[in-house]
This record gives sequence, C-alpha cells and structure tokens, in this order.
Amino acid sequence: MRFAVMIAAAFALTACATGGGDDAPVGPPSLVVANGEPAPAQARFYTDCIMQSVQTTGYDREANVLRFHCNGAVAQRFYDGLSAWSASIGSQYEADGVTWRFSSTIRENPSFRDFCRHGPQGYDCTVVLNVGEFLAE
Repeated sequence: MRFAVMIAAAFALTACATGGGDDAPVGPPSLVVANGEPAPAQARFYTDCIMQSVQTTGYDREANVLRFHCNGAVAQRFYDGLSAWSASIGSQYEADGVTWRFSSTIRENPSFRDFCRHGPQGYDCTVVLNVGEFLAE
C-alpha cells in the first residue's frame, strides 16, 4: 500500500513539474525565422483594408491592439469575401438593419475581432492587429 502511495505521489509531482505547456525555456530562444508561404487570395482583403486605413489615417487603438478601418468598395469586397466563411463558422449576425460578418467567432462583443458590416451607411470593415504591451501608454 505504501508503495502505491509513493508511486501516486511521484506521478503527481511529475505532473506538477511538467506544467502543461507553461514550462520555462530550456535554453536561449531560437532566432531562426520560419520560412513563409505564399499568402492565400483572401489575404488581399486584409492588405487592401490596411492600406486604405493608413492612407486616410483611419486607424485607432483599443487596449493593446491597433484597429485599421476601411470602407466603400474595399470594404464591400472584404464583406463579400467573408460571406461563405462567416456562414460556415456561424459568425454572421443581423442587428438594427446591419449585417455583421466576422472572420472568427465572437463571445460577447466585436472587440479584438476582424469584421465587416453592411447597413444603411454602406460597407465598413475593421482589421485588428495585436501588438501587445508595446502599445500601452
């Protein structure tokens, strides 16, 4: 019985020691940059929106993310491009005469999510870039 308790304790200590992915690095970080792959066609929606946003100074921040805003034809292409994707992941919503399409599912609100919407005011999109603590005041 005592042996079984010691084995169980050893397993418990091993589980605590491994930390489930929160382990400290074993050595210095690698500075090897992974090779990139060609961006898929839908990447153009993001780059076009960001380019328009930069040209018009249509960007702001929320917490530690930069938000790039675009509208008009650029936003309409992005909105149309999200159609099948948003439908497949259940991330299209209707509210107050506006249709919202998100690139990922939302939990409570649109914060920290890329989205496009269409309503009486036309088309607009927001692309979010998480820059982290560097953006903090």
